[in-house]
Amino acid sequence: MFGLTDRSWLWIAATFYLAAFVLGTAALRRERSSTGAVYLIIAIGFLCQNAGLYIRGLAVGGCPLGNTFEIFQFTAWSAMVLYLVIGPAFRLSLLGYFTSMLAATLTAGSLAIPAWDATRRVGIFGGNAWIEFHAALALFSYGVFALLALTSIMFLLRNHSLKHKNLSGSFAFLPAIRDLDLIGLRLLGAGVVLMTAALAVGSVWWLRHPETVNLSKLLTTVAIWAAYGVVLSLRITGRLIAQRLSWACVVLFVLALLSLGPVNSSRNPLPTAGLEATP
Repeated sequence: MFGLTDRSWLWIAATFYLAAFVLGTAALRRERSSTGAVYLIIAIGFLCQNAGLYIRGLAVGGCPLGNTFEIFQFTAWSAMVLYLVIGPAFRLSLLGYFTSMLAATLTAGSLAIPAWDATRRVGIFGGNAWIEFHAALALFSYGVFALLALTSIMFLLRNHSLKHKNLSGSFAFLPAIRDLDLIGLRLLGAGVVLMTAALAVGSVWWLRHPETVNLSKLLTTVAIWAAYGVVLSLRITGRLIAQRLSWACVVLFVLALLSLGPVNSSRNPLPTAGLEATP
């Protein structure tokens, strides 16, 4: 596409995400809102990331989720999809700022570590639509949890500003604490539902072909799902709220990200999968 490689497009996307973060930082220092400009720059970066992942998908013959690099890229892409949809709807002026920071970190960080993309798995799903759909759903739920972590950080900042009676400066652009709590609950619920669906879809194949199940990968995924499920249950029953809930969501997402590397390294490719070294 335009003579550029997949990684070139992804580097361009990372540059736009970083530009959005820098612009947002400058606007906050001047105590001005730059929601429209940040949104536009993020949207351009998202289109570039789409191009890169599309080219990569064509090369590997499916959804590009075959190594740690691709998984981090897909997680950043998922978070961007959600922000571009819900950001304007909820008028979350600072969400774009935090999302651009997260996307720039995940996108540029994964690009900067060649070992994460040293081996490119081709046809990892063996043409099995169930497994590919399961993997895409699971990673998309991580995008939801990424946005949940960001709204949780915003909740903590808003709570800090209220406790210290500081409602000026950058704090003035934060949404109301009730709005953040409601959005966080919806994101938490959506993430758990998506991950539940991902496990349900995967089980359709695993029950028929138990020999293809990687136990350590499955246990890690189930542990992340169960942890978020417990947090959701405690939130609904009112036993985990406010700051403790926000910290739990942030810590859980960090643990979920840290689990992606080991989970991917333990992946057993399907019999029909091949390995192709990246140039």
